[in-house]
Amino acid sequence: MSRVVHLHIGAPKTGTTYLQDRLTRNAESLAAHGIHFPTRRFADNDLFHFRAALDLLGQDWGGAPGHAKGAWPSMVRRVQRCSGTVILSHEILAPAAPDRIVKAMNDLARSEIHVVYSARDLARQLPAAWQESVKQGRAWSFKRFLGAVQRQQAWFQRAFDLPTVLNQWGANLPPEQVHVVTVPKAGDVRPDELWHRFCTVFGIDPAWAPLDSERTNRSLGVAETQLIRLLNRRMDRRTRREAPYDELIREMLAHDELVPSRSAPVVVPPSMYDWIEEQTELWIDWITGSGVHVVGSVEDLRVTRPDPDAEWTDPDQVRKRQVLRAAMDALEAMTREAAQRPDPDRMLRRRVMQRLRDR
Repeated sequence: MSRVVHLHIGAPKTGTTYLQDRLTRNAESLAAHGIHFPTRRFADNDLFHFRAALDLLGQDWGGAPGHAKGAWPSMVRRVQRCSGTVILSHEILAPAAPDRIVKAMNDLARSEIHVVYSARDLARQLPAAWQESVKQGRAWSFKRFLGAVQRQQAWFQRAFDLPTVLNQWGANLPPEQVHVVTVPKAGDVRPDELWHRFCTVFGIDPAWAPLDSERTNRSLGVAETQLIRLLNRRMDRRTRREAPYDELIREMLAHDELVPSRSAPVVVPPSMYDWIEEQTELWIDWITGSGVHVVGSVEDLRVTRPDPDAEWTDPDQVRKRQVLRAAMDALEAMTREAAQRPDPDRMLRRRVMQRLRDR
């Protein structure tokens, strides 16, 4: 059986949500052309790859305890039943430890394995990464986050530093089986250019996937991010990351109700651009010297500096009035949500009172 497996491992904040949803929506039509994106028949399609990645990494978060157990072997069995091309995708795979990478390669060894990594210029990626960490329950300031980035702390290198990630994942692969997909600069190309670049890597004719995705991981503004950060500080982190709280705060508030933002976007401070440009040159030198396959252009990774006269809004120093407005928006949304959700005790009381009145 001839089979090619594309392991799309990230990076976070490079259009992964859109990609995974579009592949899911078109899974049936793609399968007819020999392109397989394993899914489930039930409502947890978007969690199938996430749980498999968690299980491979030996992690357990984002759901009830044990919710990911056995998901990776299940995924491997699905892959082994396929011929043609199989796509596995989740951004949490990027920072995998070396022993977990070896396990993935061994478990998929009966296939020709390709590693796909999507990369974005750091001036856009870092604000998005900080916001995502806040959505996930972190309470650190933007200044502290950027300080950790510049100190090259391990979590940043394992997930976001392109040479580190691909030296790990591509260690035993020929360079032509390691692919870098660059995220195009905003406004430079057609709106679906990134999707077409992924199609090139996976061998997909775009006509095979006509259903577009409606999911976008939109950015919060400075006030909305500050609000979620303050809420995280108020709550115990373990409680905040339990599924019901995560659904309300990350999914309903951060993804739905507080976007589009009414405050300034989060951008890196002007003082950060020299460091970003140095890192970008290191990335480009590594890509050029390694011989890996690039879809797009390494020029997409170069930062565009802002106008020197442009005002910069410090995300850690947001006006209280702006945060209050975001808080009122959140309170309104939470109140509507609470009113719509059934309360078993309240429903029982209503039934009892109705029976008493009917006597």
